[in-house]
Amino acid sequence: MSSKRAVLAVAAAAAAAALAAGCSGSGGAPPPASTGGGSAAVAPTPGPAESNPAGDIPDNQAYVAYTPDGGGFTVKTPEGWSRSTTGQAVVFYDKLNRIEITAGTAPSAPTAESVAAQVVPALEKQVPKFTMGKVSTVSRAAGTAVLVTYQGDSAPDAVTGKVVRDAFEQYTFYQGGRQVVLTLSGPVGADNADPWRTVTDSFRWT
Repeated sequence: MSSKRAVLAVAAAAAAAALAAGCSGSGGAPPPASTGGGSAAVAPTPGPAESNPAGDIPDNQAYVAYTPDGGGFTVKTPEGWSRSTTGQAVVFYDKLNRIEITAGTAPSAPTAESVAAQVVPALEKQVPKFTMGKVSTVSRAAGTAVLVTYQGDSAPDAVTGKVVRDAFEQYTFYQGGRQVVLTLSGPVGADNADPWRTVTDSFRWT
């Protein structure tokens, strides 16, 4: 073999070896993990569950008419609430909310002044930790009513003994010697303005 052929043969062998080494080095090894700025999908962190304050009456609450056995008036109360009678008072209640209806007679129509002088002192003695709101005259579908707002502690729960701070609205309706007092109550902070308006605006003399 001439020297020229020997040099070419050596060069060819070296090239083949280099090619083989390159192929074996690029085998099935996975590429290194990317450290670039690409972002991976991240599941959103769930927020706190929505909840209504204790005592909120649902917006979709249905109402049914209540009329006492002797007639005289009718008023809508929330459907499905429990009912009890204590003396002359009829009470509708559900969980933390309560509607008390007391019918009677009176020699004259109540005024804000007469209620402040006669009714409020009695409430101060009857309601634990009574806190006065205000006395005013309001208009409802059945006519004028005297409204007293106040706060007080509920009776202790029969099972847990827990006491709830309640907000009260007491409406006194009067017509021709007849008087009906509606007392609505629920936990302080509950947004029951619309339900209480539905109840008091539904009152009618019959």
